[in-house]
Amino acid sequence: MRTLNDIRSTFLTYFEKQGHAVVDSSPLVPRNDPTLLFANSGMVQFKNLFTGVETRDYQRATTAQKCVRAGGKHNDLDNVGYTARHHTFFEMLGNFSFGDYFKADAIKFAWELITKELGIDKNRLYVTVYHTDDEAAAIWKRVAGLSDERIIRIATDDNFWMMGPTGPCGPCSEIFYDHGDHIWGGPPGSPEEDGDRFVEIWNLVFMQYEQREDGTRVDLPNQSIDTGMGIERVAALLQGTNDNYGTDLMRNLIEASANATSSDPDGPGKTHHRVIADHLRSTAFLIADGVTPSKDGRGYVLRRIMRRAMRHAHLLGAADPLMHRLVPALVGQMGAAYPELGQAQALIEETLRAEETRFRQTLDRGLKLLDEELISLPDGADLPGATAFKLYDTFGFPLDLTQDALREKDRGVDTDGFDAAMAEQKAKARAAWSGTGEAADAQVWFDIADAHGATDFLGYDTENAEGQIIAIIKDGVQVQTAKAGDEVQIVLNQTPFYAESGGQVGDMGQISFDGNLATVTDTKKQADVFIHFCSIQSGELNVGAGVELAVDPTRRGQIRANHSATHLLHEALRGTLGEHVAQRGSLNAPDRLRFDFSHNAAISLEDLQRVEAEVNSYIRQNTAVETRVMTPDDARDMGAQALFGEKYGDEVRVVSMGRADTGKGADGKTYSLELCGGTHVRQTGDIGVFVALGDSASSAGVRRIEALTGAAAFDYLSAQDQRLAQVATSLKAQPADVAERVKSLMDERKALQNEVAQLRRELAMSGGAAAPAVEEVNGTAFQAQVLQGVTGKDLPGIIDEMKSQMGSGAVLLIADAGEKVAVAAGVTDDKTATVSAVDLVKAAVAEMGGKGGGGRPDMAQGGAKDISGADAAMTAARKVLEG
Repeated sequence: MRTLNDIRSTFLTYFEKQGHAVVDSSPLVPRNDPTLLFANSGMVQFKNLFTGVETRDYQRATTAQKCVRAGGKHNDLDNVGYTARHHTFFEMLGNFSFGDYFKADAIKFAWELITKELGIDKNRLYVTVYHTDDEAAAIWKRVAGLSDERIIRIATDDNFWMMGPTGPCGPCSEIFYDHGDHIWGGPPGSPEEDGDRFVEIWNLVFMQYEQREDGTRVDLPNQSIDTGMGIERVAALLQGTNDNYGTDLMRNLIEASANATSSDPDGPGKTHHRVIADHLRSTAFLIADGVTPSKDGRGYVLRRIMRRAMRHAHLLGAADPLMHRLVPALVGQMGAAYPELGQAQALIEETLRAEETRFRQTLDRGLKLLDEELISLPDGADLPGATAFKLYDTFGFPLDLTQDALREKDRGVDTDGFDAAMAEQKAKARAAWSGTGEAADAQVWFDIADAHGATDFLGYDTENAEGQIIAIIKDGVQVQTAKAGDEVQIVLNQTPFYAESGGQVGDMGQISFDGNLATVTDTKKQADVFIHFCSIQSGELNVGAGVELAVDPTRRGQIRANHSATHLLHEALRGTLGEHVAQRGSLNAPDRLRFDFSHNAAISLEDLQRVEAEVNSYIRQNTAVETRVMTPDDARDMGAQALFGEKYGDEVRVVSMGRADTGKGADGKTYSLELCGGTHVRQTGDIGVFVALGDSASSAGVRRIEALTGAAAFDYLSAQDQRLAQVATSLKAQPADVAERVKSLMDERKALQNEVAQLRRELAMSGGAAAPAVEEVNGTAFQAQVLQGVTGKDLPGIIDEMKSQMGSGAVLLIADAGEKVAVAAGVTDDKTATVSAVDLVKAAVAEMGGKGGGGRPDMAQGGAKDISGADAAMTAARKVLEG
């Protein structure tokens, strides 16, 4: 049987033999298309190659691209589990030509791979072409020997692809497989085309034209090929099924779910197992690529997928969190092809476990509310949108989760009502969403990169260099000259200025030319072009001029120290808190560092101190900070930590520091080993000292530590010492004795407070005022009194003594403390069945301008404002006793 892994390997190997570069799948979070939430096809990472704004060292490529369609325009979430072929996660196999071969070779490659390499019966294959694409139809006849009846012309947009309203476009040719007449459905273009008999397995896109704004189309100078084969569909037909969930990979995940829940994989819970298997893939890959559950953007989509799977686990009767227990099965199936799964396994498991634990706390209540609402609705009526919104707002139920629950009850949701209730939140989410952060004018930087190549960065070795101006950009447009007073962006052929990346801020400094000066206020990067944001202070700067470049050395040194300390901090956190800790953001600025990491609980003071001490111990080691350039695979083999979701090139910089028996590094004795393109200190001792300022929450499942190093840390500790010295002087003690002296003073203060309280009680009981006689009210002994010179805190102790002397009865005391009036009442245990101290206090407080009061039947307290109502208060208490 051909497994999914076999098919993937066969596909990539075949095209590699045809001269294609085997390119790794890009992350699910696109780096070159701000309009997409997730990569949803193989061509996403090559978009700039097709449009011509980027070039690479190959013209043919092949990939197995991981894709997610669960949000935005491409959203298959609602159908997953209920159909044979819908998924949130899928793999797209593809071959691409960037101005190299075109239709003839694309069709020849496809037919040879399908019929010879994969052995698919050619008699079961049909193809479609765009209705005017005679060229493609002729090639299919020649290469495959297909008759006219099996070459179906389609006149709709289904067979014509466009990148957007303008730009590259062209006809498509789709390959369909006939599963047999025992399955209902007709060929494409027929009235029964939506059936399951004829299934599309591969789409060939011929990028032939450029669509212009006036609606006309012209031939592209470089015609290209983009194809996409769904590996799950091909695996299904090769394994004798038309059901993607019957393939080896999905079946293994389904059986893992069934085993974990002790249920039948093909029984009543069949749909639940399918949802769990599919959603396990998408959630695991998204987490591995750096997405974490959140309230908006990609994180919100991830949370929707996770919670949908978790509800289905609940319906299977899973009493404990389930999803994280299935991760090893997924890694076993797909970890070899996608090593990021294994590298992130601990993080994936921890994220799933924590999210499911949180969700289970609200799931039962939300479903109970849903059931209660349905009882009051007429049969078949849709759930009101306001109720669906309440489920979302209160219990974290996304709309599709509510719809999924109602689907099993043959009901729907008033989506218009839900949309109305959600309008404000959606507006905020749209405002917050900014795609991948690519600049709107990125085209200019691609133009510069194409004309001059990437900027050569010299800043790893020097902070001063010479360079040549190759472009000046003012107000988004290239200009030839910049004059004093102009604010411009400058691009050079080489630079020591570090461009903002990986959490490290961009460098600042100066550009000198002909005795004149430009101040560099920031440095950023687009399309591998370093952009220097400059203010021209004097003179006139022209394209082509040679200049001298100087990075602010003090600022750079502070940034280097903070960045290197971040690496040590990351490793110390992993050692202290667990292997699930992974970087989720950072800031390496000249004055401080900030590190965000995956962890679901606040860090204890003891753990934070342990982390701080560990970082400082490796600073004191003063070992060399070494940087090596190697392939990503070699770096990972050595145990290097990578930022999940980052796209790395053929070579990466691997930064190592510290000596310890960790098993990492060439000799297994490297403490910190990370893939990093930032600048770092030469020796760990150059960091100076590390001070952690504290731990806080950054977002759900993400904690944040802020810290100082070097001069900033020294200044902070010096200020702390000065404050300690001031306290020591005030206490007339040595700084080392301050803690003990403060403790002694606190103990002394507490003893004096107790003594004063006791004296107040004694004064109130005997010397301050004549104690009133005990009276009997409705068979209960009662004593009420106004006391001077005592506080509300003193009253409970006085009441206890009076109750002890009385033996049986009730006491009401009013303390006159000036602006505040305190009231307390006590009742002996034998009377609490008929008399409550709470009732006595409430009645008394009301007569003195107060409200409420509370406590226990034997002791209660309250506050009031007007002591002049004391007599009325005592009378009110008597009335309570009278009944």
